[in-house]
Formats: sequence, structure tokens, C-alpha cells
Amino acid sequence: MDLEYGPEYQDFTKEVQNFCKKYKGLSFTDRSNNPLGSSGGSGGPKMSRSEWQKILIEKGYFARSVPKEYGGYGGEADILKSRIIAAEFSKAKTPVAMGGQGIDMLVPTLLEMGTEEQKQAFIKSTLHGEMIWCQGYSEPNAGSDLASLQTKGELVGDEWVINGQKIWTSTAQYSQMCFCLVRTEPNAPKHAGISYLLIPMDTPGIEVRPLVDMTLKAGFNEVFFTDVKIPASNIVGKRGEGWAVANATLGHERGSLAPPDATMNRVNMLMHLMKEETLDEKPLIEHPIYRDRLMQIQGKVLAQQSHALRLLSAKLNPGADVKLGKMIQKLTGTELRHELEGLAIDVMGEIGTLYEDSPHLKNEGTWQFIYMYFLGLIIGGGTSQIQKNIIAERGLGLPKEPKIEGA
Repeated sequence: MDLEYGPEYQDFTKEVQNFCKKYKGLSFTDRSNNPLGSSGGSGGPKMSRSEWQKILIEKGYFARSVPKEYGGYGGEADILKSRIIAAEFSKAKTPVAMGGQGIDMLVPTLLEMGTEEQKQAFIKSTLHGEMIWCQGYSEPNAGSDLASLQTKGELVGDEWVINGQKIWTSTAQYSQMCFCLVRTEPNAPKHAGISYLLIPMDTPGIEVRPLVDMTLKAGFNEVFFTDVKIPASNIVGKRGEGWAVANATLGHERGSLAPPDATMNRVNMLMHLMKEETLDEKPLIEHPIYRDRLMQIQGKVLAQQSHALRLLSAKLNPGADVKLGKMIQKLTGTELRHELEGLAIDVMGEIGTLYEDSPHLKNEGTWQFIYMYFLGLIIGGGTSQIQKNIIAERGLGLPKEPKIEGA
């Protein structure tokens, strides 16, 4: 059996390797709002993240199958090329493209369900990192039971008038836009009365209040809407049918919260850390207990990468349903990242307990920060318990959890 890629892909691999060499040591002149974004190296070229994003798109290393008229590369989806790009970027420690709620969740939703006007207005600026989005889903009394949301939208003339509150709204304080679930049909069954609206965050009547989380950063926000008016055309899909649009977005969210190639990048960083840190004058990577934990994590990441390729393959087949596959990726991916970052903290010993402004921090404290961040993501985007229930019931055909009468 010949497992070689063949000449076309061998040439493409060399192309990507040369690109990574050209930008070795790249560093950014601006700070990312995404705590998981790669910060780049030092001693190499300098540019803004938006400039880097455009270079990656022009080369076809990001947004490869998004049409050119919407700001993408305009090529065909190619599983092997996608795999080669991820592998070579990881090996070379080349910064990957920006992600985020707009890029990872809204763009594919608009490509699938948006109007032509919405695609033209929002996709390019979002892909290029010029427009940041937040997600207005959860409310104080509508978290896991999202369909119980009460934020109201009334159509008055040619405008939606919105009143209500959202919570756990990541990046709202930085965002220009919000994709938001609003109850527009108060007399309809709860799943049938919701619409999916696009709201400019500088609209009068919007108040954002930061919420400090366990990372000691304001990773979340409360958002209050008081007589907020937006154009009637700022709706994705039909009125009252926003639940279907929301589920499409949730599917993209679950597939983007813990991408396995980014995890492998962290594994490579962890291996470097384990070669630096010593115990009894031996690098930690030479101690069997630590090496065994590392190998277990490596095995899980390799399995996740194979699973991601399966999801990518399924996307190329019309009618393939990858919703459960993305739930599996979210469930295992977030828990795996928490385990990986935790091993790094153990490897650093007492230094691993430091946080914030200590002069002895390693890697700018990213291990400690991301350890806490992924503990939050195990809960966010649908808790691990919720994911397990759905996978068990819809994927394995197990009976539903019994409900207690009157509860």
C-alpha cells in the first residue's frame, strides 16, 4: 500500500515549509483579545494580527473554501492540504489565523443561511479581523435550557425594538457586533418563537458590564438592552425560526472550542518545557511518571486529530451529519486541554502556582491562565454533562434521563 501523498502534495508541503521559514520568529504589534491566540515569536518580522490574517487568506492557508467575493481564498476544500498546513505550522511554531465567535461561528452560519446582502456586509470584515462579534445567547434564567430565553424583540415599522438581558457574553466589551437570540413571537411554543438578530454594539440603549472570572480577567459580560432599535433586515433566517439558525451556530461553536491542531502546538511547547525543567538534575521528560503522562496526552491528541479529519471528510459529503461528532470534539477537547495545561503546571513545580505579575512567571503565565480558562470552557458552550447526555441519547440510543414529576 502506497501511503505517500504524491507529487502535488509533496510540492505543497515544501511551499508551506518555505512560508513558515520566511515568517520564523513573527511577532505582533497588537495584542489579541483571544487568550488562546498564538502570540508569535521574537526576532523576526513584525505586523498586526489583521495583516497576518490577510496574508494567510491570500496564500490559501486560512478561509480556503470561502468564496473570494466574501473575502476568502476561493479554493476547493482539500483535506490533505488542510492537514499539511496544520502540521507544518505546528512544527514551525508559526502563528495560526485568528479565530473567535465571528470567524468560527457566525461566518459559516451566514454562508449557509444568510442573505446575499448579509454575506457582503459582514463576512469579509469578520474574516480579516476588522469586525469582532459576541454571542448573545445565555440569560440569567436561560442557560442550559436556552429556549427559555425572555429577551424580547418587537417589530415596529421597519425596526426591531429589543429589551432584555444577556449574560456570560464573551468579548462583548470589545465587539462591534452581536449575533443574538430574541423572543419575537411571545405566544408561540418556546422553541418556535425565537429569532436570530444581528445587533451593532454601538446602538443606543446597550449597556455592557464586565464580569471578572476565575482567570481574574473580565472574560465575560452582562449585556442590557433598553429600547434598542435595529433594522428589520438584520435577521438571519425567517422570523420565529431562529432556533434552527442557533443550532447551526452551536454546531460550529462546539467544533471550534478546542481545535486539535492548536492542542498539538501546546503539546510541542509542553515537551520543550519538560526538557528545560529538572528534577534530581534530570530533565522532567526523562522521569517515567511525567513522561507517561505526556504520552497519554499525546495519544489523545493524535486521536482527536484523526477525529477532526473524519469531521472534515464528512463535510465534503452532502447530507453528512457531523453534529454529534462536533459534540464529541468539544467534550474531549476541552477536558484534554485542561489536563495538558495542568501537566505543565505540575512540571513547573512551585513556579507553576504563580500568577499575574510575578517576575518568575514562565511563558508569561499562559499555562496557568489557560488552565483556568479551559476549566470554564468545560462548562461553557454546553457543559460536559450536557454533551454526554446528548451523545448518549442521540448517538448511542440510550434511554433519556428520567424526569421527576412536579420537578
